[in-house]
Amino acid sequence: MSRAVIIHPPFIEALRQAPAFPLGGVIERAGAFLALFLFSQGLVGPLFADPADPESSVVLRLIWLPVYAITLVFMVLHPGRTMGALLRSPAILTLAGLTLLSVVWSVAPDVSLRRGFALFMTTLFGLWLASRWDWATLITLIASVFASLAVASTLMAVVMPSLGVDQAVHAGAWKGVWWEKNTLGAMMAWGTVATLAALNNDPRRAWIWAGAAVLCSALVVLSTSKTALLAWALGCGLVALVGFCRQGFGFAVMCLTLAVCGFALAVLILLIAPLDMLELLGRDATLTGRTEIWAALIREVQAAPWTGYGYNAFWAADNGPVFWVRQETSWDVPTAHNGWIETALAIGLPGVILMALVYLRAVTRALGRMFTGGEAYWALPFLAMFGVVSISESNLMEQNGLSWVLFVVTAAALTRPRNYPAARP
Repeated sequence: MSRAVIIHPPFIEALRQAPAFPLGGVIERAGAFLALFLFSQGLVGPLFADPADPESSVVLRLIWLPVYAITLVFMVLHPGRTMGALLRSPAILTLAGLTLLSVVWSVAPDVSLRRGFALFMTTLFGLWLASRWDWATLITLIASVFASLAVASTLMAVVMPSLGVDQAVHAGAWKGVWWEKNTLGAMMAWGTVATLAALNNDPRRAWIWAGAAVLCSALVVLSTSKTALLAWALGCGLVALVGFCRQGFGFAVMCLTLAVCGFALAVLILLIAPLDMLELLGRDATLTGRTEIWAALIREVQAAPWTGYGYNAFWAADNGPVFWVRQETSWDVPTAHNGWIETALAIGLPGVILMALVYLRAVTRALGRMFTGGEAYWALPFLAMFGVVSISESNLMEQNGLSWVLFVVTAAALTRPRNYPAARP
């Protein structure tokens, strides 16, 4: 049987045969590195914005426009791959679209429109990144960003302690290139896992990644953040678990059994003696006042369970429902300090359910990579840490936030075929 010959028009054939731009890949990597650094909001935020009102900074408002433009340009450069990533991630796109749709019922429509657009573009950047490179390259890129942030944070704390070290409420705790110590702790916990994953995927530079992992771990301790330390322990433990599970079937069964038993024991202790567990972790029974905030916010969620109050609008409308929350807690509460409650306030319980489905699907896919592929050293630990941090921090669906970018990248990349190759520049 003869095979049909497809004849392309001359200009299509010319494009097919044209050599790749030699610096294309370098430019894209540099752009991705710079964008990820900016999404971390490290260095730029403390230097150019007031932590009480970041939106008032002209620099922070304008700095994202070039990032969005670069994102669209990069997406156009690889239309096939980009479209594939979009089609494989309908739930993530729906979440981002709901934030824009929330303008219809928002108590502060202008805020929801502006920040919803920012979240949508942040999501598109994550999807482009997931479509662009294979897992080894992605992990190396992410680890490089965290290593750079770790070095910058160390220099900031040593050279400019007035900015890099807390001088007030948590005197002596390191903040690095961020506004507060908890952000440094969370970022460096993720950085530890990223550099350990790079160590397994890029053994040629083992000494670089090992040194970066040690530095990130040290910064977690210096931040004095208990939540970050817990996330760090969880992440490192899961990295070790993945490594142990690949030593043989018997060893894998033993490790998984111990992990399940340890998790069940921790849950049992938390249910039987929660106060003792919290005291062991250095927290009081109210989780530093968070439980009071959550109780007040849950009542507000019950008042608008299907729609919420619009993306990021609840905290912007001073005369809205947030007034009663601040009256009850006697504190000018800035966020929910819980990613799930924050999502419910923004787009209602349907949004929370969709977010939970996206998260559980990503975790399930990551568990499926436990025994094959270098991505398991990053995906499973990161997703577990992301879930832990979401309990005490508003890290879900955060516009211009590195945590949301990394979640989108990880969740979207897990939907790709296992042998997904890097794109030609």
